[in-house]
Amino acid sequence: MVENSGEVATGVVRADRAALEAAGELLRALAAPVRIAIVLQLLEREQCVHELVGHLGVTQPLISQHLRVLKAAGVVHGERNGREILYRLVDDHLSHIVTDAVAHATEHGE
Repeated sequence: MVENSGEVATGVVRADRAALEAAGELLRALAAPVRIAIVLQLLEREQCVHELVGHLGVTQPLISQHLRVLKAAGVVHGERNGREILYRLVDDHLSHIVTDAVAHATEHGE
């Protein structure tokens, strides 16, 4: 329900238009299957690009491109460790969004 103040009431969370826009950007950043797979990999531990390439079986340039999108959206953070950059999830909220979406798709795909 949208109220006159420009906020949306969901029963638990109240969000203004800016928060809704930011949530939409976050969901768009998570919309690609490769990016979902990256998030699932980073749930286990920090990883560098070549580890993600090995786990996901896609090219290094593609992983790097998707990591740029996730980093710009505030989903992942990269920290240099020597010649490599270790990527990790920014917070647990994101892991819940992805794991819940995958669980929902699995339940309804059977």
